Amino acid sequence: MEISPKSKIKSYLKLFRIHHWLKNALVFTPLIFAVKFFNFDLLIKTAFCFLAFSLLASAIYIINDIFDASKDKLHKIKHLRPIASGQISCQNAAFCSIILIALAFIVNFCFVKDQSLAWLFLALYLFSNIAYSLGLKNIPLIDLIILVCGFLLRILYGSQTTGIPISNWLYLVIFASSFFMGLGKRRNEILTSGADTREVLKRYAFDFLDKSLYVCLTLTVVFYAMWAIDVQAMSRHSINPIWTVSLVLIICLRYSMVLENKSFGDPVDILLHDAVLKTLVFLYAIIMFFVLYGQTVI
Repeated sequence: MEISPKSKIKSYLKLFRIHHWLKNALVFTPLIFAVKFFNFDLLIKTAFCFLAFSLLASAIYIINDIFDASKDKLHKIKHLRPIASGQISCQNAAFCSIILIALAFIVNFCFVKDQSLAWLFLALYLFSNIAYSLGLKNIPLIDLIILVCGFLLRILYGSQTTGIPISNWLYLVIFASSFFMGLGKRRNEILTSGADTREVLKRYAFDFLDKSLYVCLTLTVVFYAMWAIDVQAMSRHSINPIWTVSLVLIICLRYSMVLENKSFGDPVDILLHDAVLKTLVFLYAIIMFFVLYGQTVI
């Protein structure tokens, strides 16, 4: 049966995981928390950094899907992915990944140019994830560490390209929350799909994942609270950031509630498909806007 051009385009967009570009918004973190979001030059530069990282991330998703095609066919949800379902061949997918990598580095070259650390962070993200796809994903903890480093590299990339440092406490928030989401995803993969869909799941104990994810949840809230009560943070904001801690705790609890409700554990899917969680995050964004930019707007 011949596939229509419209369906083909949808398959390729699905292959690129456009909705997962939401994770790459972390490159804006230094700009936002340094209260420089309305600096037009830095905003445009960060936007192109977001594009570069998103193109590279899509290439990584494709590479991983190529290697995981046989396993994905056994998964309740992943068998619908374009490569696993046969909508797109491995050869065409590999060609797309090469094009996306090239585009990512072209965008980086045009807008970041000679900032060597930014190039290093992109390269580290690329090669660490290729190593992940080639076999490191089957080693317990190493698979999670690579995923967590991916989130940290997004922040480091955004910080380097704008020249804006970021609070050590916020680095720790991202570090702990990334582990929390990664552990939750592995935990729920065992619950919903079994160990046959991912080799590393055979080497994880459910109790270890369950206990560890809540340790990381606790650390996330603690680290965020430490940022909120930091003297420097309090001195430069018109509204005390401590008032946002309770909302962050509620967001984490809601996320945990959805996670416990037998979801597949993917952070982006949890956020996009839960109306309450989206509302809470939107409310946090509004409050944080006034915390950070209240003096500018009022």
